[in-house]
Amino acid sequence: MSLTSYRAAPPRVKMRSARIRPAHFWRYVATGNAHWKAEIGTFHKNVMQRRQNSRVMGVAGARNNSFGDGLAAAARSIISDGRQALADPELSDPEAVHEVRKALKRWRALLRLLARPLGEQADQMRSEARELMRAIAGARDAQAALDALSDLRKSDLPFSPKSTETIRSRLTELRDKAEARSFTRTMRDRLSRYFDYATLSLERWPLKAIDFDTVTDGLTSTYRRARQLVPDSWSDAEAEHLHDLRRRVVEHRHQMDLVEPLWPRLGKVWAEEAQRLRNQLGSCQDLAVLANFTERNEPLAPWRSRLTPLINARREAHLKSAARLAGRLFAEKPKAFRRRIAALWSARNSRKH
Repeated sequence: MSLTSYRAAPPRVKMRSARIRPAHFWRYVATGNAHWKAEIGTFHKNVMQRRQNSRVMGVAGARNNSFGDGLAAAARSIISDGRQALADPELSDPEAVHEVRKALKRWRALLRLLARPLGEQADQMRSEARELMRAIAGARDAQAALDALSDLRKSDLPFSPKSTETIRSRLTELRDKAEARSFTRTMRDRLSRYFDYATLSLERWPLKAIDFDTVTDGLTSTYRRARQLVPDSWSDAEAEHLHDLRRRVVEHRHQMDLVEPLWPRLGKVWAEEAQRLRNQLGSCQDLAVLANFTERNEPLAPWRSRLTPLINARREAHLKSAARLAGRLFAEKPKAFRRRIAALWSARNSRKH
């Protein structure tokens, strides 16, 4: 079958019989296991050495390696970044949490891309990554509100500097307390065990058997899901709907990073546009969180009447930018998007011969 033809349901790649069974997953992440640790120690040493000896260029970037090798390199890079964030003594707890969450987002985007060939284990690991992200996000709401407070300074509407500092102090205190409760030594160990398990799983996945057609279907599926969430009326869109759209845009952005080498110049622009849309939607979410802190009996309730007009003004500005970016990013229909990605892969292969 041609790489440029559409295939709705490619055959599932069979896993090796030696794969780690999903039933073992929760037990390992929760408690650790000496047998797994012994295997992981050997695998991790070899895997990270290979990563240090090769430059990661995305799944489509290395001309002398198979597509599966590119997938493995991308996965190793993500795991390494997550481990480094946990181990870096120079990172503060908020910075470490931010970097670990970034790595887990990239990891979840890759697992969704591989959902069809890897099956149940990919779904299981993606779900656990989501739970870990939630578990270390205790300070996320307070930090989001702090980011929104900084954003309000761009508004033309006046707001007292003294009130701003008072609000900032309250939110910072809430954030620090939440951080201390969530990012504990126990949680760090749990995250480390997850990355151990991911390393061992990676070595047993049949990535060499996964072809680009299968991954193109995954890219198209994520693109379609994001495109379907673009609102018809941005001003009437609920905060939760915009949050869902942002999650899909984040997935799409990380997945497109993997195939950027197919056309580096276009890939870079595409990634930048997706990141800008992600940032605009993220700012809307931050403003919604700040608004929640002004509800009755919440810490910022005394400032509700003064903050609400500023929040609404900034939200309107971000939505205007988001609508423009989304219109460009998701202009193609999913089938046209798929044909373009497949054609780029075909052209790359033609250049190699």
